[in-house]
Amino acid sequence: MQLSVQPQLAAPKSSRLTAYLQMMRPANIVTAWADILVGYAAAGVVSIGDTPMGPLLWLLVATTGLYGGGVVFNDVFDAELDAIERPERPIPSGRVGRYESILLGAGLLALGVFAASRVSAMSGWIAFCVAIVAVLYDAASKHHPVFGPINMGVCRGGNWLLGISAIPGMVWHHSLIALVPIIYIAAITVLSRGEVHGGDRKATIWALGLLATVAAGLALLGYLPDYTCRVMLPFGLLWAINVVPAFLKTLDSPTPELIRRAVRTGVISLIVLDSAIAAGFSHWLYGLGVLALLPLSRILANRFAVT
Repeated sequence: MQLSVQPQLAAPKSSRLTAYLQMMRPANIVTAWADILVGYAAAGVVSIGDTPMGPLLWLLVATTGLYGGGVVFNDVFDAELDAIERPERPIPSGRVGRYESILLGAGLLALGVFAASRVSAMSGWIAFCVAIVAVLYDAASKHHPVFGPINMGVCRGGNWLLGISAIPGMVWHHSLIALVPIIYIAAITVLSRGEVHGGDRKATIWALGLLATVAAGLALLGYLPDYTCRVMLPFGLLWAINVVPAFLKTLDSPTPELIRRAVRTGVISLIVLDSAIAAGFSHWLYGLGVLALLPLSRILANRFAVT
């Protein structure tokens, strides 16, 4: 199917810049920063007297590139479908060309891998794997009922490991905690399939079951010697209060609008989930610092779509 794309010069520079940002999902990128912060805490870096900021800044740049590049390629591969279902999106609307979108996505992914490699070889390899898995999701597995949600979750799990890689030796030690974002993002992805045409109760039930598994995971982390459940608990309750009601609303009325709201809530509330685990691995003040990203993400979500 051929896309009807307006000439590049027809779009003002401000409009094209807005289109680039729209493709990069700024509100979601803020949630990726929270992933790095929770990984940093799990690595034990925060518990050291003076938290080293150099590696943290490089990892924040890395996750910005990886997430931004991944979602730009999502728009590239979905351009034909968006021309039918979401013609207002940047590529089908003609505000951004497909070729320049490919360049933007590739450049962002390259930036992500480069920035991560400045921290350690382990960080660089993790970033490279996240980039590959993200493009694999965009190009192939996105519409598969099983592999799609798992693939998307693996991207987030890899992002947590990227934060942990600030101390390379801790990656294997805490690798299993990456299952938490994998399961959580899988829940959101399962529900998100009904964003355009509506969903069904079965998808919501699956998503709620996965949320329950995440909640159990928060408690099970308490068996780790460097994790404190009582510090995590207030943040964990806040996460549940934010997410569960939004998902429950789609159980009785799985309309596209309610599903989009639930997905948006789920994505942004990843910051709350991250703050809970970050607090458990460090201190409640650090958890509050991660949680402070939530207002920024919400402000950006009001300006740019999260899906």
